[in-house]
Amino acid sequence: MMPPKLAAKIVGVLFILAAVTSIIAAFILYKPILNNPDYLVEGAKQANQVILGTVMELTLVVSAIGTATTMFPILRKYNETIALWHVCFRFLEAIMIAVGIISVLSLVTLSRAFVAGGATDTAAFQASGTLLTAIHDWTFLLGPLFLLGINTMMYSYIFYRSRLVPRFIPILGMTGAILVFTCALLVMFGVIEQVSFWGGILALPVAANEMILAVWLLIKGFNDSALASLSVNNTKPTTITAYM
Repeated sequence: MMPPKLAAKIVGVLFILAAVTSIIAAFILYKPILNNPDYLVEGAKQANQVILGTVMELTLVVSAIGTATTMFPILRKYNETIALWHVCFRFLEAIMIAVGIISVLSLVTLSRAFVAGGATDTAAFQASGTLLTAIHDWTFLLGPLFLLGINTMMYSYIFYRSRLVPRFIPILGMTGAILVFTCALLVMFGVIEQVSFWGGILALPVAANEMILAVWLLIKGFNDSALASLSVNNTKPTTITAYM
């Protein structure tokens, strides 16, 4: 296992990297193909920009997996089952994001074929584009909202109980996890839009938690006394009591 101080800094950097790359990809680089009525033409024109966005999201995938695997040896000292669940669900979140990336790249291919073919059979291209966009939208919902809420709740719970970081951080994390999970359900049932005022409000606490946690880990790291306590508990012999 790597030293806890190094692990803390790596996790902090990865959390920041994940946030920055996801924002740049979703709200800037993907605009020509996901937020443009003329995406079948603009997607081909701005293909390099969109592909750069997919590279950003691939960085997000790597960062998400990196945070989970780097924290696992530390989280498992308190609860190995929850720590393992966290890794598995984080991988599932990364898979959802990767499927969304594939759908965006497929839209680029579709756009290039549309332009190269002289815009013939527009209806068929529009139908394919609508399907690929829907796949991206659903993965964008299930990954960064639904599964993110579950993941955040698990590591925040361990941080809260173990005191590896100040308790106000995991409290914010658990609150944010509940709100972002609620947001995902509301979007799924059509109550609110994901990219909307209420969607932003409900997602804000979990985003704030990740940034505060990242900065804390970069500057302070994990609580040394809490780590020592976890290590002592893990080295205690198991006592087996027989009942007559």
